[in-house]
Amino acid sequence: LGDVYKRQHDVHMHPMEVGSSNNHFEISLEETDPENYIDVITNAAADNPNVAWLIGFGHNINTLFEANRSPLEILDEAVPNRPVIIMEHTSHSMWVNSKALELAGITASSPNPQGGIIMKENDNSLTGILIDNAGDIVMQQAISSLANSASGEYDGMVEYVLPELAKHGITSVSDARTYWKRDQHVIWKQLETDGKLTARFNLGLWAYPAEDDASQIAALTALYSNNPNSLLKINQIKLYADGITHNTTAALHSDYLIDFFSAPTNNGLNYFTEARITNYISQLETVGFDFHIHSIGNRGVTEALNAIEQGSAGNNRHRLTHVEIVDAADMSRFSSLNVTADAQVAGDFTNPAHWQENAELIGSALSDNQVPIKSLLDANARLTLSSDWNVSTLNPFVGIANAVSRTPQNISLEEAIKAYTINGAYVMRQENKVGSLEVGKLADFIVLDRNVFEIPANEIRQTKVELTVFNGNIIYER
Repeated sequence: LGDVYKRQHDVHMHPMEVGSSNNHFEISLEETDPENYIDVITNAAADNPNVAWLIGFGHNINTLFEANRSPLEILDEAVPNRPVIIMEHTSHSMWVNSKALELAGITASSPNPQGGIIMKENDNSLTGILIDNAGDIVMQQAISSLANSASGEYDGMVEYVLPELAKHGITSVSDARTYWKRDQHVIWKQLETDGKLTARFNLGLWAYPAEDDASQIAALTALYSNNPNSLLKINQIKLYADGITHNTTAALHSDYLIDFFSAPTNNGLNYFTEARITNYISQLETVGFDFHIHSIGNRGVTEALNAIEQGSAGNNRHRLTHVEIVDAADMSRFSSLNVTADAQVAGDFTNPAHWQENAELIGSALSDNQVPIKSLLDANARLTLSSDWNVSTLNPFVGIANAVSRTPQNISLEEAIKAYTINGAYVMRQENKVGSLEVGKLADFIVLDRNVFEIPANEIRQTKVELTVFNGNIIYER
């Protein structure tokens, strides 16, 4: 048949969001003139006459930044009489029209919410762009208006997501953002009850930045579930320390070289401050939760590590995800604090050829060493590699191929495979059951069409899964 391998883990993806049919339309990521979106959006409105909110997905925020007129004016021209919200492809901003702003109660005098920015023109008028948590709050309102949001997410998992996971040999997943206030955890439980799950899932309950801490911590505590015999465990907390680099919200120790927002500071933002993360860890680690902390900028990484150092009792399997910019002084702290570095290198934007694209924002010194997986391994950090699907491809062999070829931050093939297998199993607290081929472990394995140790690195991405076996049962055959 081929070569037999340990099965793959993906400890950071968004499966329920990927499979959801709650988006009414998509717009092109490649489009460079937002005026060309008008016809697509107008047609989507005509095709969905009865939805209270028209929800879309797909653009690049830079396309809106470079528009010749206000993005709000463009979207109002397309749909003036119904609320429209369009999620940018990274999910870190939303494009809304005037009706959406009205229903959300956002005016030119509205304060920025925690972890978010209401973007304005120089004359203080609204642009229709809501950055990070400012957009998340309005998207929550839009999703709540849908009558069939739960069925759309359930059906998407069954009909698309689970078959795709099996096709790529992935049978253990950490859901990187479970919106429990939308009852997504209830949908997950129904999938398990109905016998639909063909993978093991650890849910990362989303920590909402604008919520009262005491009541949110109590709610998260009540949702904890860690039945060892279940395919579904609710045992992780997902929170953001910061935003992302290309919209200048990743938290830096220095200022950005361009100021998009004229905010009080220009070194990124905090969804959660170091003090709040410390508080959440100190209270929820004792419940049994491991933390999955989004940290992209070097200040975000430092503050998250500080919070773990101050708040953890040492029983953690916490991890920082993305780790795009890491100060040299923080490299060794991953190992000393037993914090896993979770990175994504499947996307082209993480390859060294693209590093200098951020130089105009953060300077060459910071942009010239992004996602430093080799440096982290050299500092004895535990490394996992994941997809962040659908920001990047689900295919782990693209990630492996990039990991071994992204000089100077490349790693060995052996380390890349460990990052997708046994290290991922450790993060999910199941390394005694899966993650390696050993007597006594569960019969989970994949069969490939080639031996990845015997082919050139540039051919690894062409690898196909011939067979996926989960719990002794064949769940995919090519």
